Amino acid sequence: MKRFLSYTTLGVRVDAVQIPDVIERMQQWIDGRETCHWIAVTGMHGVMEAQHNSAFKAVLNGADLVVPDGMPLVWLAKLRKLPLARRVYGPELMLTFCKETASIGYRHFFLGGGPGIPDLLENELHAEIPDLCIAGKYSPPFRPLEPQEEKDLVELINAARPDVVWVGLSEVKQDTWMHEHRALLNAPVLVGVGAAFDFIAKVKKQAPLWMRENGFESLFRLMQEPRRLWRRYIVYGSQFVVLVALEQLSLRKSQ
Repeated sequence: MKRFLSYTTLGVRVDAVQIPDVIERMQQWIDGRETCHWIAVTGMHGVMEAQHNSAFKAVLNGADLVVPDGMPLVWLAKLRKLPLARRVYGPELMLTFCKETASIGYRHFFLGGGPGIPDLLENELHAEIPDLCIAGKYSPPFRPLEPQEEKDLVELINAARPDVVWVGLSEVKQDTWMHEHRALLNAPVLVGVGAAFDFIAKVKKQAPLWMRENGFESLFRLMQEPRRLWRRYIVYGSQFVVLVALEQLSLRKSQ
């Protein structure tokens, strides 16, 4: 199996891949069905969460693929002479995979989203991709699951026999969940796609394409949800710039 180039930013490994690379690797894992693999779709926010939480840094670095969903990570790759033209945008990855593989008949499971969101997501996807096989969906409560609920969820997913489990939770929560549950699940691929459910289900507005492609999505999202996202983009964003600058100048070593 082809090995991808990778680079490290503030101690977090990032694979220099594009959406076609990720889709090809997912299909290889599905065809092989040897074990459960998981993909962290992360950007500046995930890298900064890892600076404040060493356990989460270990989680990210333990992923089978860590793909760059954020233009700052693309810019850093280019600075290091790596062939990375675009970000791996979670909603685009999910839609593209579903469209390109619908005729194969892969089975999809959706985990995440608020009440009713998985149903809206299913409706939107079926309107665009009628042949898509949706094997199951589950919207978790806004609280930690009880041990029996965790067990029931694992049994629900395994009973659905999905080829791909799309996990749409918050950044830290979804990656930690995939890391902790991969050994319990029979699905060959888990992918954390964050807010992709909300965007594809059209309950939240996406930034215009030109903003997403040029590094201004964070500004758009901050304007949409300032009270929820100010810390992520203003505090963590400022810290990210300073720490990366120190690292690039060899004034700071990543732990």
